[in-house]
Amino acid sequence: MDWLQQLLNGISLGSIYALIALGYTMVYGIVKLINFAHGDVFMLGAFIGFYGLTALHLGFIPSILLAMAITSIIGVLIERVAYRRLRNSPRIAALTTAIGVSLFIEYTTIYIRGPQPEAYPDLFGNDKLHILGATIRADALIILLISIVLMLLLQWIVHYTKIGKAMRAVSYDAEAARLMGISVDRTISWTFALGSALAGAAGVIFGLYYTKIEPLMGLIPGLKAFIAAVLGGIGSIPGAMIGGLVLGLVETWVSALGFSLVRDAVAFVILILILLFMPQGLFGKNVREKV
Repeated sequence: MDWLQQLLNGISLGSIYALIALGYTMVYGIVKLINFAHGDVFMLGAFIGFYGLTALHLGFIPSILLAMAITSIIGVLIERVAYRRLRNSPRIAALTTAIGVSLFIEYTTIYIRGPQPEAYPDLFGNDKLHILGATIRADALIILLISIVLMLLLQWIVHYTKIGKAMRAVSYDAEAARLMGISVDRTISWTFALGSALAGAAGVIFGLYYTKIEPLMGLIPGLKAFIAAVLGGIGSIPGAMIGGLVLGLVETWVSALGFSLVRDAVAFVILILILLFMPQGLFGKNVREKV
């Protein structure tokens, strides 16, 4: 029953991509900005979780909560310092700034702690579960469970809380939302905070699953999460979730078929195909824009 193991591995990997992709799609849906520093917030979450486990001797769940809290604050600071003044500038200015913020985070981290990688502690050992004849790693199930809980929590926040309603209103028409008394700046800050918190949680569970973390680790997962967001339809929260899961499953099956050396290339092939044949993504809307 290797197919069940591969399926769970793909869903676990895809759920990590989905958590990161949610930050991309939430920010784009409101301010039409691709925050390319988002992958580095994911990296910071991984290190915060690591030091929570090793230096502060916290448990796994407290370390995730600590990473989510600190990365949410970092996300708000990035928006406030780097992006807010560029909100009405040409998009190329914001895009260039996002790349600059990404490099700043990466090399500041290297300057503070050095470029050497770290290894996450093995919290679950070789614990395995036997389901339908397949042997499944316990940490894969835990990652899947945490990811599902966080995604459901985000859906609840977006659809049933005051800040979620404000986020949807600002996404639809920021000027009309402002006239109705909604604080656009505060809503955008909340969006960055939520997206960054999810990226921080993804960093911790990535470290748990893959063990090795290092200051430049956010580049490839960040790009793949962006591909997942485009695949699902940039700006669509359900689309980001489905896009991440699809990408994780495709990568896992490509590796299972013996083509692990090209698994990263497959993600970019998917991006090219989506842009050529379905630029709106799976759940996005095909909207004409006057330029």
